[in-house]
Amino acid sequence: MNLKQLESFINKRKISFIGSIDENGFPNIKAMLKPRQHNGLKEFYFSTNTSALRTRQYLRNPHASIYFYRKGLIKYEGVMLVGKMEVLTDQETKDKLWRKGDTLFYKGGKTDPDYCVLKFTAKTGRYYCDLKSESFDIN
Repeated sequence: MNLKQLESFINKRKISFIGSIDENGFPNIKAMLKPRQHNGLKEFYFSTNTSALRTRQYLRNPHASIYFYRKGLIKYEGVMLVGKMEVLTDQETKDKLWRKGDTLFYKGGKTDPDYCVLKFTAKTGRYYCDLKSESFDIN
């Protein structure tokens, strides 16, 4: 599958999984809604709480992965991207990702100190389908 096809596959997913490393060096995985925005397969943006466990983990160790999958009746496909996660708290980025319904989670609105953005930058990836895997680089 080429990079454009992988991007199309990711665009159709409603759920994603993000991976972080805890203080003991063990991987942690969390289900999230799909990214709010992305730039090809290189950059992905998620909104979350500044106080969240994952946010604290990324501040300590930015190594991260994100995963998208589709399970059909017979066929299973998955795309894992590996890279680094940044925690962004600048108002310009927060404004860009803000959505109308976010006040449900962030009572203080766009300027709520508990609202931040996670920016994932991919370096490599791996695609799985029909018992076959292939690795790829992100340029």
